[in-house]
Amino acid sequence: MLSYWELMRWGDQGWADEMAYGALLTLAVSAQAFVLGLCFGTLAAFAKLSSSRAARAVADGYTTVLRGIPDLLVIYLLYFGGSGVVTSIAEALGHDGFVEINPFFTGALAVGIVSGAYSTEVIRGAYLAIARGEIEAAKSVGMSPFLMFRRILAPQILRYALPGLGNVWQLALKESALISVTGLVEILRQSVVGSGSTKQPFDFYMTAALAFLVLTTVTGWLFRRAEAWSMRGVRRD
Repeated sequence: MLSYWELMRWGDQGWADEMAYGALLTLAVSAQAFVLGLCFGTLAAFAKLSSSRAARAVADGYTTVLRGIPDLLVIYLLYFGGSGVVTSIAEALGHDGFVEINPFFTGALAVGIVSGAYSTEVIRGAYLAIARGEIEAAKSVGMSPFLMFRRILAPQILRYALPGLGNVWQLALKESALISVTGLVEILRQSVVGSGSTKQPFDFYMTAALAFLVLTTVTGWLFRRAEAWSMRGVRRD
């Protein structure tokens, strides 16, 4: 049995480079999922704040359903269900065989949809935290909706939402481990492969745990720095 340092060395004789690549893939898929979730969350938040009853109902249904079912089930539905739908369409067009959709994009989309449900409430709460007087003042001086959003709403929504969005990011980062069921070789999947090849699972899973801890710690610090930067010049009681 190899020692931990022999097992995790760089090069053809070790697994350090494979684990590092898996960690980078985890970071990449988490970042894409977070951005997608931010887009979904922004749309759903403003739908909930709109005067349209239909838009509010759709947004409420989105957040209720996605926060109420297991995240792994969403991945299964999108990846395996999506592959089945694409295969059926391909067969109707004369193509034979199973069509597999891209696991990276599907996994990022699944986690993004889930994180978007949580981002919705964060962004909605940030909007409601803005003083109504500032919005009325912007309207009174004749600001267009776009100009008001750019100068008044967006900066303050971002300021109030950053702490909550930091938590959503941590959620997306940890949920990326579920994407391993699609065969995407991120850090957890690489740990499964490595432990199966060497019969030393503890070393690989401990390394994966440390990698996640480093990623969450570093990115959490970056979010805190961004929050502090956004609050510069703001009077605190």
